[in-house]
Amino acid sequence: MSHTPVRRTDSPPYTQAVPVRRADSPPCAQAGSLPATGKGRWLATWLCLATLLLASCARPQLAATPAPVVLHLAGSTSMQPLLHDLSAAYSQRYPSVSFDFAAMGSTAGLEVLQRGGADLALVSRELLSDEEIDTSSGKTLLAHTAIAGDAIAVIVNERNPLRTLGLHELRKIFAGQASHWVELGGPDMEITVVSREDGSATRDVFEALTMNGRGVTSMALIMPGSQAVAEYVAAHEGAIGYVSIGYVGAGVAALALEGVQPGRETIESGTYAITRPFLLVSVPDPAPEVTAFVQFVRSPAGQAIVGRTYGRSQ
Repeated sequence: MSHTPVRRTDSPPYTQAVPVRRADSPPCAQAGSLPATGKGRWLATWLCLATLLLASCARPQLAATPAPVVLHLAGSTSMQPLLHDLSAAYSQRYPSVSFDFAAMGSTAGLEVLQRGGADLALVSRELLSDEEIDTSSGKTLLAHTAIAGDAIAVIVNERNPLRTLGLHELRKIFAGQASHWVELGGPDMEITVVSREDGSATRDVFEALTMNGRGVTSMALIMPGSQAVAEYVAAHEGAIGYVSIGYVGAGVAALALEGVQPGRETIESGTYAITRPFLLVSVPDPAPEVTAFVQFVRSPAGQAIVGRTYGRSQ
């Protein structure tokens, strides 16, 4: 399977350096600076040749400039904030490298990668066995690297005084079995359930870890990404939804589940109930530029950026 998404734009292979010569400093001795004798003339000639040789050795060399490269990333909307921070730091270190993002969901990102339309897929769940390995031949189809741990935070409007729920209460809400907040010790207003679309990795993980085999109620409002969920909950006092922890911001509050708040420490310790990995996925033999970026993300510098919000990769 061919794979050529890394893009390089045309550019000169080097930057030409032009030596600067001072007009008042000729390379050879000036006439009359030595006695006008045979010996003096011989010494002047020798000094002139030595000066020219040294000037030649000190001539500035042509400095190579790396060809510009564009890395194409496609997949999880939940991973966008983290990858924007990581790519910005990488481009600051290596200005010749830039990034193109296509937010489309984890599964769609894998499909684009396999068609050769991306260098890396952003996947916010574990890979399925048949996605990673051809079960009939045993051939490795995809290579993946875990770069972070994410918490799926359950959020309510900041004006809702409720700040904690048990998992049983959470299941009742998202199964459509609780319709008013007062039933759960909250204010007397209707509950509006906000969920992600079918096929969303965030929804798949949320249902797998909280719903005991049941799906989210069909009465839920469906949003196309974590940002849309957060914006809706921030604007509607009775709303509740779930988002990647990177999208918890102004206007919403993240609930503690079973008394445990989502955060870097509880992700890394495994004490928060709803966590998942963030993966960078490539073909088995990616381009060197792709490997270099993945190595940066896993390096101490990259993991320092991860640790601002997410669990660091072990």
